[in-house]
Amino acid sequence: MKKFLKPTLLIVFGIVIAFPLFSMTYYTMVRTSTPQFCASCHEIQWAYNTWKTSTHVNNMQGFVADCMDCHLPAPHDTANFFYMKTMHGLKDVIAHFMMDSPDDYDHAKNRRNAYASFKNDQCLKCHRNIENIPYKRGAMLAHKQVLHPMPGMEKRCVECHYDLVHNDRTYYDYNNPDLLAKK
Repeated sequence: MKKFLKPTLLIVFGIVIAFPLFSMTYYTMVRTSTPQFCASCHEIQWAYNTWKTSTHVNNMQGFVADCMDCHLPAPHDTANFFYMKTMHGLKDVIAHFMMDSPDDYDHAKNRRNAYASFKNDQCLKCHRNIENIPYKRGAMLAHKQVLHPMPGMEKRCVECHYDLVHNDRTYYDYNNPDLLAKK
């Protein structure tokens, strides 16, 4: 009996400590992973508003790519995902408290820095089937050059698709045949 008491107590103690710790961590990650949470900082409000009018929200497929889809690595790379999420959060908190006013936040500079850090894998999380674009041969060939580049000819998705998100506009009218027919 004594032989099983110590392992049983350790398991019970582990469950009593680990379950709440895991639950709090998971709850925190879920709550801080929404665009609305990102927009709760006044520095990010502009990025949130310009995201809402982009094709990452308004598209014919009805798919919404949120902040984490573009600004963080794929979640299946768990350690890197949590590390980068933490680093982005710390950077934003430090910027929030170190600036004298929200007007000090340089959107153009931060956009350039973000785009410089983007890797094609971040785009390909959602855009997996870009080699098969019927009726758009030029786009299909351009994407093949990005996915299968010749040595020294590597390109990044954001080199061509720089202005899809975070442009200051009041609305976005995507090329939806149903909407065009009503005009």
